[in-house]
Amino acid sequence: MPRRLPPTSDTVFEAIDPPGNGELVAAVVAVTLSVEVLGVLSGSEVWLLGLLVFLPGAASALCTVRQTTFVAGWTTLVVTATVLARAAGDRAHWLDRLLLVLLTLALGATSVYGCGRRIRREHEMVRLRSTAAAMQRHILHPLPMVTDDVLVNGVYEPLQEDRLVGGDIYDVVASPWGTRILIGDVQGKGLAAVGAAFAVIGAFREAAHREPTLTALADALDAAVVRHNSYAEHTGDDERFVTALVIGVDRGAEAQAVNCGHVPPLLLDGGVVSTPELDSGVPLGLAELSAEPVTVGWFAFPEGATLLLSTDGLTETRGVDGTFYPVEERVAKHLGLSPTELPSALYDDARAFAGREGRHDDVAVLSVRRFPRT
Repeated sequence: MPRRLPPTSDTVFEAIDPPGNGELVAAVVAVTLSVEVLGVLSGSEVWLLGLLVFLPGAASALCTVRQTTFVAGWTTLVVTATVLARAAGDRAHWLDRLLLVLLTLALGATSVYGCGRRIRREHEMVRLRSTAAAMQRHILHPLPMVTDDVLVNGVYEPLQEDRLVGGDIYDVVASPWGTRILIGDVQGKGLAAVGAAFAVIGAFREAAHREPTLTALADALDAAVVRHNSYAEHTGDDERFVTALVIGVDRGAEAQAVNCGHVPPLLLDGGVVSTPELDSGVPLGLAELSAEPVTVGWFAFPEGATLLLSTDGLTETRGVDGTFYPVEERVAKHLGLSPTELPSALYDDARAFAGREGRHDDVAVLSVRRFPRT
């Protein structure tokens, strides 16, 4: 089995961090004094108190239930005291003042209720994200991973914040025939694609130790996706296919690969970036639709060289002007980085290239560093 190094950081999901009690009191008092001063200067103090009604609403979006209750109570107290003080000398508009107090009470109670609902939803989202993160850690082993042949490092984070689990998968297995490396992309995103991801990862971890050839391994992965789609059809779920690239590295001077409709790898050797010539077959789950058998491609993989594997989220990243992310050009600019640093650098570079207005998707980037043969 490959050796997994300890991850450098853990993802922690947190709810909105409420302000401190001192900060809250200072802000509420400052707003209250501002409204009172403006009321005195303008001579319409009672009407300006309507501005305070919005304080509990703002607190419900940012504070805890206890803090929101304090703000609602404070606002009600200030509005009521001011109305009573003004009513002593002017009883002509008593109905308006009563409605203002009742409105303050109603909005305060609504704000406290809304704050409680918001916090419950935040806690549910935190639990959901924590569960999804734990699930993804079981599906995708933490990187880096080391075998007798290679050091594999990489990065994978769903780029869209509302996405808990992306459709990209990867794994590394130290088999009797050398190191087998898988990178793939499940059709679809989120939890709906988890079943297909489980099917492919599980089949790879088992078949990589059983099948002596990459063609037989690819056939086993395809059969796993077909079985998953058969089950999905009976349960009413959508059928899915999976693009995948399977790499085999042993003590020889060459590596072998089977490309099932996936992004081809890049070879980094001696400051030169090249793309190995590999035939591209159909994605996993669609083999029965193709008349061509699975083929294995061989390419030179010398000592000290690095293979860069990625999903199409990298190649299909677009900038604001619609241009695609120039992967080879950007890789060439980062050749001075170590193989362990390169995936994170490209990931950050792709996000910066797309910007907030550009088009981007989940991105998985792996670097495979070849160890010297002994």
